[in-house]
Amino acid sequence: MEVITLDAKAREAGKKAAKAARKEGNVPCVLYGRGTEPCTFEVPELSLRDLIYTDEFHTVAVEVDGKSYNCVLKSVDFHPVSDRPIHVDFLMLKEGEYITIPVPIHFSGIPMGVRNGGTRKTFLNKLAIRCMPENLPDHIEIDVTKLKIGESILVRDLKLENIEIKAAMDQTLIAIARPRVIIELDEEGEEGEEGEEGADGDAAGAEASE
Repeated sequence: MEVITLDAKAREAGKKAAKAARKEGNVPCVLYGRGTEPCTFEVPELSLRDLIYTDEFHTVAVEVDGKSYNCVLKSVDFHPVSDRPIHVDFLMLKEGEYITIPVPIHFSGIPMGVRNGGTRKTFLNKLAIRCMPENLPDHIEIDVTKLKIGESILVRDLKLENIEIKAAMDQTLIAIARPRVIIELDEEGEEGEEGEEGADGDAAGAEASE
């Protein structure tokens, strides 16, 4: 897994300090540790680009006041208008302690069902997992090339080594639906058959009356 290093500057806690950081083009951050006091710092907005705008999961080395902290991105708050990051939370990693965190899902390949006219429907793009820090993956890779029309992949179908999945086992990850055109044609065909039967019945009734 790639480690992204952030050269951070310590800051005071509070809204006033956070506002001052943003005026300087920095993003206020908080690092939450396990059994330790939160560490507040700020980093240049540009340095967060490869960490936030990516479909990969990364561990982060935050360097502040001569110390280096091994952590992961926990959450990001964005400005409602500009959509720029205005606050970031990190979670410290500790050797020998489990961590529960959502990681991205990558669906690789073009499903057979899509090649045959089916529609791909994705239900989850991230999956919560629990594991040791050294077993954290960049993403979860799922090969969907053999998936046919009407088939799906559920959480229980995944086999991940040294990783516990923290999601409902019957949750659908991806499915290949039948083409809508085929469904409509089938329905029209059934209605047409009923109409023909009705016409035969009317004819029989007419003969009987004669």
